[in-house]
Amino acid sequence: MSGLTKKLIAIAGASVFVSSASMAGDLTVVSWGGAYTKSQVEAYHKPWMANTGKTIVSEDYGGGIAEIKAQVESGNVTWDVVDVELSDAIRACDEGLLEPIDHSTLPPAPDGTPATEDFLPGTLHDCAVANIVWSSVYAYDSSKVRNWNAPKTMADFFDTQAYPGKRGMRKSPKVTMEFALIADGVPTSEVYDVLGTDEGIARAFAKLDTIKEDVVWWEAGAQPPQLLADGEVVFSTAWNGRVFNAKNAEGQPFEMVWDGQVYDLDLWVIPKGSKNKEAALDFVAFSTATEQLAAQASWISYGPARASSEARLGTYHSDASINMADHMPTAAANFKNALQNDFEFWADNADQLNERFNAWLAK
Repeated sequence: MSGLTKKLIAIAGASVFVSSASMAGDLTVVSWGGAYTKSQVEAYHKPWMANTGKTIVSEDYGGGIAEIKAQVESGNVTWDVVDVELSDAIRACDEGLLEPIDHSTLPPAPDGTPATEDFLPGTLHDCAVANIVWSSVYAYDSSKVRNWNAPKTMADFFDTQAYPGKRGMRKSPKVTMEFALIADGVPTSEVYDVLGTDEGIARAFAKLDTIKEDVVWWEAGAQPPQLLADGEVVFSTAWNGRVFNAKNAEGQPFEMVWDGQVYDLDLWVIPKGSKNKEAALDFVAFSTATEQLAAQASWISYGPARASSEARLGTYHSDASINMADHMPTAAANFKNALQNDFEFWADNADQLNERFNAWLAK
């Protein structure tokens, strides 16, 4: 999606609205926790609750569609709105697990441009509406790496001789395998061509074998900054907004390496059979309005999915000296060797590669 490549942006945040159990009439909104959910609470949840008088119960999860599928198939749907990655949105919609969303109900841009023309290319789908563009990168603690020897490429992440120590990596084949191929010299433009072959899959695992004994696996987005802060790893893959938050909200001396970043979308979906469908649809429309997406981008460095929101990008909510546009995955300085996650590849191959990845981990 070349149009998407040209437009995008970002933000930083922290914290959550949590309740132990959903009461009747409450809207249960499920996301990824930490700084990301904090940005949604501030920009979406609080103003929506103020407008409607309804209550949002915020829950965290680790991604995927297994829990959505289990709820829908059991007929016991307790989640109303879920923040998912694009490949999971496509797959869950194809499997009939999600409610369709009529894009004509989404609010227009402030100048009257219809939502269908204002959202970035590829961000609206039959059962999903995007809110952010984000990237997987890797980060390091600059207080422990000499400036003259700072890592600059994805290959450096895998070089345990030049940079000895543990690595943090997400416990998933998605992005992990792309990073391995990029580090092994595959151009970003060819990564999915290579990964689509048996030889390419073997090549990715062979590269991962070179650091397997040095990897600390993480599953939640809040873990990489903590692993770095605790000194458990010298480098860690991470979501760019989480690193931004750790640096700018918590004062951690972290730096990101943008080379080989894999960028993706997160989208709102509504599980089929939601008991609060109308409120869920209203929340999705409200939270993806121009103003709300721009507001979220003042909390965490993830780009809003609407063009009209980009024009409203400003400074970090707690430090006016930080221009958020400079910290977006698509800022020119960060986007030189970026790879867009191929959602169709992962929608088609997730089960097979998850199985192979778990078998590899168990060896």
